[in-house]
Amino acid sequence: MLTTLGDYIRKKRLDLGLRQEDVAEQIGVSEASIYNWERNVNSPQLHQLPSVIHFLGYNPLPAPESLAEKLLLSRKLLGITQKEMAKRLGIDPTTLARLERGKSRRLFSKTLKKLAPLIPLGS
Repeated sequence: MLTTLGDYIRKKRLDLGLRQEDVAEQIGVSEASIYNWERNVNSPQLHQLPSVIHFLGYNPLPAPESLAEKLLLSRKLLGITQKEMAKRLGIDPTTLARLERGKSRRLFSKTLKKLAPLIPLGS
């Protein structure tokens, strides 16, 4: 059973008959990174996630259920920090951190409108 990004990367690489060096070049990382990811020594960094997902051809991350999970996944798929996401949304980074933790007591319609283009709020 595949459980980590490293597992998904290894399976895709083997299915395609590629070497770790080939995958590293496609993703834009060192061969050592691929080696370590596949052995679950470490995981791709946030800014590398978009390239990893592009290589895989799909998003293996769990489907989000809550607004907090949807917001966090959207940020991960963009490969950006909370500070960068908050700037794009025009909200305070502390507010974004609370939203991602599900700790925001309420959302104002103004904030929801800013979030709407980035996450599927209806599902």
